[in-house]
Parts: sequence; C-alpha cells; structure tokens
Amino acid sequence: MMNSVWRPYCQMKTAPPPMKIVATEGCHLIGENGERWIDGMASWWSACHGYNHPHVREAVTAQLQRMPHVMFGGITHDPAECLASRLAEMAPEDLNHVFFSDSGSVAVEVAMKMAIGHWRRHDRPGRTRFLAFENAYHGDTTGAMSLCDPQRSMHARYSGAITQQFHVPLPRDETTEAELNRVLAEHSDSIAGVFVEPLVQGAGGMRFHDVNTLTRIREACRRHDVLLIADEIATGFQRTGKMFAVDHTADLHSPVVPDILCLGKALTAGTMSMAVTIARSHVFDSFYSDDPGAALMHGPTFMANPLACSAANASLDLFEQTPYEVGNIETILRERLSVLRDVDNVADVRCFGAIGVVQFRDPPNMQTVQDELVRRGVWLRPFGDCLYTTPPLCIDDESLHQVCDAVIDATHAVMPQNNSREVNQLR
Repeated sequence: MMNSVWRPYCQMKTAPPPMKIVATEGCHLIGENGERWIDGMASWWSACHGYNHPHVREAVTAQLQRMPHVMFGGITHDPAECLASRLAEMAPEDLNHVFFSDSGSVAVEVAMKMAIGHWRRHDRPGRTRFLAFENAYHGDTTGAMSLCDPQRSMHARYSGAITQQFHVPLPRDETTEAELNRVLAEHSDSIAGVFVEPLVQGAGGMRFHDVNTLTRIREACRRHDVLLIADEIATGFQRTGKMFAVDHTADLHSPVVPDILCLGKALTAGTMSMAVTIARSHVFDSFYSDDPGAALMHGPTFMANPLACSAANASLDLFEQTPYEVGNIETILRERLSVLRDVDNVADVRCFGAIGVVQFRDPPNMQTVQDELVRRGVWLRPFGDCLYTTPPLCIDDESLHQVCDAVIDATHAVMPQNNSREVNQLR
C-alpha cells in the first residue's frame, strides 16, 4: 500500500507502522482492540488536563454550534477578547498585548517580526538577527529553525540554507556569562533580541538550568539594550510548577519579565492548535501609530479561531478551579527514577516539575525502548539520548508509578547483559 501519510520525525522507509488510536479518555490512549496506554507525553506536552475533559468538551461543543470560525481581520468575538484579557492578567507585569496565531512555531516567527519591527521604528534597521543558546529548540518553521542549535538540533542539516543566527552557551557561570556579553557587545548593531527557553530546554535535549542563569540572560539584555524573548510554548501552564517558568523568579528583588512571551501547546488543553505571542507595552507602542505602514503585518487565516479560544478559556477555568499538585508529580518522578543513576549506561536522571528525564551515555535503539514501554501499557516517545516523560498534570499516583515502572523496566531491558541489574534492584 502506498504511504499516503508522510509522518513526522521518522524515516518512512524503515520506521515500523505507527500505533493506531481510536479514542482517548483521561490520561489514556485507546487502541482498536480496546488496549489502553497511559500517555506519559500528554500529546507532546499539550493535554495538560488529560483527554476529553467534560468542561473543555462542553465549551467547544457549544461554540461549534454558534460559530466554529470567523476571520479575525476587522472582526472580533467574545472568546478571543475574553482569552486575551485573561492571559494579560496572568502574565507578569505589562505583558498585556496578545497576538494570536495557529501554532507554536508561528508564535516564534511573530516574536521575531515584532522584535525586528520594534527596532526599525527606533531607527535601528540593522537589528535583524537573534541570539539563542546551544541546545536550543524553537520550532520547525524556517525562522524558528534558524534559532535552533545549528550543530546539535534536528535542523542541523539545514544550517546552510537558513538565516545564520548567533548561538552561545547558557551563561551558567562567569566564563559563559562573559561569552554572552562579548557576542552581544560585538554585534550590538545587528542583534534584535535574545531567545531563551526559560529553565527547560525541550527538544534540544531536555536540559534544565537555574534561575540564576535566567537572571544573567536578563541582565545581559538590559546591558546591551536588546529584547528578551521567552519561548514558553512547552513550559507554560504549570508544567514546571508555576503558571509560567519565568514566575520562578517572581520572589526575586528584580523578577525576570521578558519583553515578548510565546505560549502554545497546553494553551488549548490539547484539543486543537493555537498559540499566542504576548508583548510588553513598549514593544506594542512601537507599532501604535497614525501611519498604517507601521502596523504589524501578520495575520494567519485561523488566528483566534473561536473553537480554540473557547477551549483555552475552559482550560484556564480548570487551572483556576483545580490545584494541581505538580510538586507531588516531581517528588514521585525524582524518587522513583533516581534508582536508574546506578545503571552503567545512564548518564543522568533529572526531574523538574512534571518532567522526568533519563539520559543515556550510549543511546540504545530507541525503537526497542519504545516497544518495551508499549508492552508495559505506557506511551512515551524517546528521542536522541533521552527517555523522558511529561505526563498530564491530572495524572493520579497509581498511573504515575506505572509510568515510572515502565521507564525502569524498559531501561533495564535494553542494557547490555554485562551492565544489567536485576529489575528488583531498580525499584
């Protein structure tokens, strides 16, 4: 049979057939024969409240009956107006100008256009490039690809065909902080902004950094007068235990407030695609003019889709009503997965919020790892040298322990025999 579907992130010639899912319920995927798997990925971080939550479903169903879509150019509607107001209220300080788009990658592209436009309206037209960090990942569209690590990301093969941005190590210490400041100083005429994934670098290797690192980045942006752009498409909406990752700095004498904030994934509770780019007032004001040509010329066809806005508003309702115990998820992941540190081929085990990561020294066959997980009733999608889980925030303790059991067992199953240990020792 011809492959009509070109599937993502896989070699179509050699990849095994994908699992077919016919229904979802709570934290579970359901197969054709009634098989159930705990979705430890929350559909790439998005299904934060689990699947088919009645409050979200009812909101979307009601909106579908009224108005599934309308263009947003010259037209507005209550779901979008309400959502923008709520997001502006939730975001730090004066991050209160919400631009809608239809995916996380596009939200990043919009942030790039905002930053370039901002400086052009301040007589700095040469500022058209960006600085991002080693192991960064910011999306799959062309502009977003250019921000990803040019050597260590899945987009490395395209590095000669896209805009060359600046990449430096995260400023974890004085040496790397000096490198960041040096590059910003040497290229101050061309750098419009600095992109960072606050506290958690996602698809670039599931790497964590601390609040001090984030503060150093903010200080460097202030020193060299460039915009700070936070990509919280993955980390937003309580994934790290706070509504936004930058909120971990809220108790500091000078909290980190990005000039532009990108959100997506969990925004609509895993029901459909939508993202937002939120700008502070000084960025918005750069475009606010009597001159029509000074407007932000961007407008995806399905931006502010009423169905997606209704889903997002319902999701925010649930965050207000449901005190998720992300700290409990982190504690279980940390306690259970820590035993894998004793496995010879495990380089690191790290957990933060509702994120658990096992990193291998010599990556095993990840398809074999995934097969072992599926046999144990758990769906995860390992990549690179990492086996990781980002479960729905509503996951119960029993299901979370099952995820941990599966990770432990699958790790043991793919270890070389001379490095293996009894499964009981790993629990």
